[in-house]
Amino acid sequence: MHEFPPLGRRRIEAEFSGGDVSSDGGVLLLREMDRRLKLTELLDQSLADPRNPSLIVHSQLSLLRQRIYAIALGYEDLNDHGALRLDPAIQTAVNCDEELGSASTLCRLENRTDRQAAVRFHEALVDQFIASFQQAPKELILDFDATDDAVHGTQEGRAFNGYYDHYCFLPLYVFCDKHLLVSYLRPSNIDGAQHSWAILSLLVKRLRREWPQVKITFRADSGFCRWRMLRWCDRHNVNYIVGLARNPRLEKQVDWHVDLVEKAFRLYQKPHRYLGEIRYAAKTWDRERRVIFKVEHNERGPNKRFVVTNLRAPPATVYDEVYCARGEMENRIKEQQLGLFADRTSCHYWWANQFRLLLASCAYTLINALRLEVLHDTELSTARVDTIRLKLFKIGTVIIRNTRRVRFLYSSRFAYQELFAHVVERLVPT
Repeated sequence: MHEFPPLGRRRIEAEFSGGDVSSDGGVLLLREMDRRLKLTELLDQSLADPRNPSLIVHSQLSLLRQRIYAIALGYEDLNDHGALRLDPAIQTAVNCDEELGSASTLCRLENRTDRQAAVRFHEALVDQFIASFQQAPKELILDFDATDDAVHGTQEGRAFNGYYDHYCFLPLYVFCDKHLLVSYLRPSNIDGAQHSWAILSLLVKRLRREWPQVKITFRADSGFCRWRMLRWCDRHNVNYIVGLARNPRLEKQVDWHVDLVEKAFRLYQKPHRYLGEIRYAAKTWDRERRVIFKVEHNERGPNKRFVVTNLRAPPATVYDEVYCARGEMENRIKEQQLGLFADRTSCHYWWANQFRLLLASCAYTLINALRLEVLHDTELSTARVDTIRLKLFKIGTVIIRNTRRVRFLYSSRFAYQELFAHVVERLVPT
């Protein structure tokens, strides 16, 4: 019994005798979303289990669910599972009535993955993306981007990156709208575009095998502008729109437009800009390509931007409606890194860290599917994953279990009861 200062005439007492209580009552939504997608089942089939079946206490499927659901619920560390393995809500979600896997058991799972497992996990993510369409899409835009993943130990593959000015990994992400297709861990002492060509080729072949007529656009910043990759796109009927780094030769071709917008700014005292196009080829390129340029002048001075593309739409449409939408991908990466702890790559071995990156990607896939398929017409239709977690998953719950049923008793004062009921109605078949 713990006693606190009174409230008026009433004593305030606290004790640990409330029975089975969890702060993660909304984990059932993750369970139902997973049952609909069959995501963890696909992952389980992708990863060989070398353990002796007669000696296994926790199935590989239950371990995958335990780890992925916990990441989605905000538990980033393996050490968290020392207590989580006893949580009745997570046990129910994993379809188990007893203690779940320990931190050491989960650690052994992470450390027995390899390159083939990472490839098969990515194939499962792409298969799930394809299955999310009820009919063939007309167009898909594949967004490529890299980010830094700081390391603080002596992990395999760590390197110092001069641009980010610290030791890190350089994972490559590929998104299609809000769908995550690739989260590929790389060392940071490489060209930022390395392996992107091979990944683009594999994705295009897989998507066109499913949808032969789909139009595919490759979109990225200037770090991915490699003429051989652009030539491959031209030869394989893939559209591209890629940032192009400024250089004196490029800037010289638009100086006249820069002078015009500067004069307009000084005359009207408000920002002016101009969008146009030129033909350009660097010395190493095989031929000239279409380059869209934007020049503007405002209170901070002149600004020039260039993108190379084979799209045929007018410059303003290409730049404003297609290229600028690329910035939304950075929000998705933030969700991965900050909301789902994809940068928690503290294992010593390389493939274990790649596996952790993929586990975070699977947690994202579950929550994103919930956002797109179930919450699309609600107040959380554009919410971040951490907002969805706080409002729908982190629910204080009393859990009563007996031989006939498992009862989740939520607070009568829960603020989002109507929204929760709406989600359950859509997720659980009647």
